[in-house]
Amino acid sequence: MPWLPRAPDFKTGSGPPRNGQPATEEKGNEMNDKITNWTASDDAMIETAIRRGATRRELLHMMLAGGVAMSAGGLVLGRAGKALAATPVSGGALKAAGWSSSTADTLDPAKASLSTDYVRCCSFYNRLTFLDKSGTPQMELAEAIESKDAKTWTVKLKKGVTFHDGKPLTADDVVFSLKRHLDPSVGSKVAKIAAQMTGFKAVDKQTVEITLADPNADLPTILSMHHFMIVSDGTTDFTKANGTGAFVKEVFEPGVRSVGIKNKNYWKSGPNVDSFEYFAISDDNARVNALLSGDIHLAASINPRSMRLVEAQGDGFFLSKTTSGNYTNLNMRLDMDPGSKHDFVEGMKYLVNREQIVKSVLRGLGEVGNDQPVSPVNFYRNADLKPRAFDPDKAKFHFDKAGVLGQSIPVIASEAANSSIDMAMIIQASGAEIGLKLDVQRVPSDGYWDNYWLKAPIHFGNINPRPTPDILFSLLYSSQAPWNESQYKSEKFDKMLIEARGSLDQEKRRAIYDEMQVMIANEAGTIIPAYLSNVDATTAKLKGLEPSPLGGQMGYAFAEYVWLEA
Repeated sequence: MPWLPRAPDFKTGSGPPRNGQPATEEKGNEMNDKITNWTASDDAMIETAIRRGATRRELLHMMLAGGVAMSAGGLVLGRAGKALAATPVSGGALKAAGWSSSTADTLDPAKASLSTDYVRCCSFYNRLTFLDKSGTPQMELAEAIESKDAKTWTVKLKKGVTFHDGKPLTADDVVFSLKRHLDPSVGSKVAKIAAQMTGFKAVDKQTVEITLADPNADLPTILSMHHFMIVSDGTTDFTKANGTGAFVKEVFEPGVRSVGIKNKNYWKSGPNVDSFEYFAISDDNARVNALLSGDIHLAASINPRSMRLVEAQGDGFFLSKTTSGNYTNLNMRLDMDPGSKHDFVEGMKYLVNREQIVKSVLRGLGEVGNDQPVSPVNFYRNADLKPRAFDPDKAKFHFDKAGVLGQSIPVIASEAANSSIDMAMIIQASGAEIGLKLDVQRVPSDGYWDNYWLKAPIHFGNINPRPTPDILFSLLYSSQAPWNESQYKSEKFDKMLIEARGSLDQEKRRAIYDEMQVMIANEAGTIIPAYLSNVDATTAKLKGLEPSPLGGQMGYAFAEYVWLEA
């Protein structure tokens, strides 16, 4: 039941005089008698009447008949109005637009890599756990996850959960879903993370035992990642999206759109909307214009320039801001020229004016970065690691040593990586002042992640939030990381990653992660100028959108929880 504002205490009318007049105890008691006879069910009746369009006069007459004094009626109406505003409404066709898509879009959670993939997976599937607003793991398909040594874990499943095709959820589905990440032919994006899971056993239909190669207290958090959605045992055709989630797939066109309809047999109380259509509009202006024209209810991740346009529209639209570790970074591959020259990488780190990027490019919607991926809100953040200072003279010294001054050096940027074009222009201007010629090549969003990211010698990336350092380092910086953007390789780093993962000593773990962050900032070819505040723009009719530690759009799971005001 939704939280209802507490009614004022009318026990007594005594108290300090109001406007010089003494308080009247008798009137206070009379009002108390009338309002205390009003029950929660009567509140519900008023809420229903409001939904049906009753006038204020009609509502007051209803309350008078129920024994509420006229002077107290406004309090009841205010209480009912606030409760109504926070009470989900059923029905409607939700339409929303993200910013990235590809012909490689997938409904296979193991292969998901773009935000559009994550949104769809959250709509059609469920995970064993999810993260609440504070970043604490909560149970979803799991009833409980327990371990005595952080190495052998017991997962108890919720009962009464069924897949879209009607098959009940069992331990076999969980074992299959987790084991497939270890199969090289699957091409899981979290294969390296999943590799720590070495044993899977269906103890009974509702119980799974997971054994790790080494202790890892982060397992409940790891299982909240979008890639670890649970699929039906033996699934090979993922175009059907046969999950346990809030929506049943009706349409899926990779690189174009998807449509889901409400799962009438959903094991939770939601979703609130009857259908959900999702697609990408890569151009920021076009995405915002689609919102303003009424074509969509949510425009995901708009840039700071577009915020002013939305704000100028008045009360009909809102901005939802979330700062949770998302960042756009400049990547220099260490195995390709000119990134193979240490002094070139050093020079670039001094050339990036981080403060100017936050102020000018992000319009203040961000926090200066220190070239490593653990966000300022993370428990393991190394607060002593300061951002590299903007120093053109030092930059020029290193560029001169690298022998790159006077050369034309391509830098690939795209609208696909949030704010990367504006960042590139600022870096290019700083380079021009000291004789470094950066050729900023703006390429289309379509195909960017397939054709340029991880491949071009110098290019931008855009990384979504991850809940733990272990996940970030395993995905992005270990020698075998699937998304090793600068091809950073360090045996020492790899050993420290394993050591920290297995430690149950919090302080020891923190010390290891502190050193690893320093290593990334000083040795890797990635520059993280700032941690971005994600801004989703919505119509005023869209309700229930809240911040999430996994990023904007409620950690990409918004479709299940929001509702459309009638």
